[in-house]
Amino acid sequence: MLKAPLTASPAPRRALHGWDVGGAHLKIARLDAAGRVEVGQWPCPLWTGLAALDAALDAACTRWPDLPEGAHALTMSGEMVDAFPDRAAGVQALVAHLAARLRGPLRVYAGEGPAGRWCQPAQAGRRWADVASANWQATAAWVARTLPEALLIDVGSTTSDLIVLRAGRLVEAGASDAERLHSGALVYQGVVRTPLCALGPSLPVAGRETGLMNEFFATTADVYRLLGMLDPAHDQQPAADGGAKEVAGSRQRLARMVGRDAAELPAEAWQALAAAFRARQLERLTGPLDALVSAHGLPPQAPIVAAGCGAFLAQALAVARGRPLWRLAATGPQPWPAGAPPLAGEAAWASVAAPSLAVAQLALADEEN
Repeated sequence: MLKAPLTASPAPRRALHGWDVGGAHLKIARLDAAGRVEVGQWPCPLWTGLAALDAALDAACTRWPDLPEGAHALTMSGEMVDAFPDRAAGVQALVAHLAARLRGPLRVYAGEGPAGRWCQPAQAGRRWADVASANWQATAAWVARTLPEALLIDVGSTTSDLIVLRAGRLVEAGASDAERLHSGALVYQGVVRTPLCALGPSLPVAGRETGLMNEFFATTADVYRLLGMLDPAHDQQPAADGGAKEVAGSRQRLARMVGRDAAELPAEAWQALAAAFRARQLERLTGPLDALVSAHGLPPQAPIVAAGCGAFLAQALAVARGRPLWRLAATGPQPWPAGAPPLAGEAAWASVAAPSLAVAQLALADEEN
């Protein structure tokens, strides 16, 4: 378990926990009765079944023994893993499972649509389409309270969310994953789990354009380990070959992608290939980003707000497009100078677990109003 530093925030009446149940990680933000904020993330390979969620929950209870007795606000994206027959069943299973494990009151986030932001666990099955993969809406609604005009870029381990805010509202780019994939607001590019063959078909290797193998030999975590950009604390998933998550192992996995062994070329060649993969991934994000900005007329002075364990890619996009840069902190967005070093260590956790923190802060604000 990893946690963010204690930070001042408005105090709930009791400990309030924001939950983001993803397909690969469980993220929890805790706002305690003294107004302090902590954020934790645990590996949770939900595709293996609900036992993975139980293991992550048990680890969270080791950190916070009183967690089940607190108040809880839940969002998710893990309903679509193939452990469930469909998304409706996934929403129902996750909500019911947590409702059975948690003793304090539980509310379920249902997006920013006209039917209302929250629903009770018993209503989640009927409103499953509002609940499913709505975690990005929570982050956007939280950011919009501070920055009514912005482009939120949340680059996670698996996916990237590109969300345009105009006049304090989320622009219409689709609510479901299918609609957002079509509009470009959801891009399946992340900095840990994305297979490198998804960035093909070819890249230069030692001066020659070389095809990439369509095999699960390496992931983007290998790229960002070699480039020194991925915080080891955020590198919680196994390597593609189950091997060591260090420089030598990452070089060997990159070498397999182009039919080589790492010993065949000097270290500089593998660094160059890693940089080429990074450039290709930025290209995969830049096209949809530019299209969304153009479609919705986002003003040039509107900032990019960076979130996620890949916030360093959002930082690069802000520099490339000449936009002001902000980052997410425990109490909301804060300016982040474009030349500042990438977020790392404790300072990054509020950004990494943004949806869990957002849903907790939204729940707290709604309780106070």
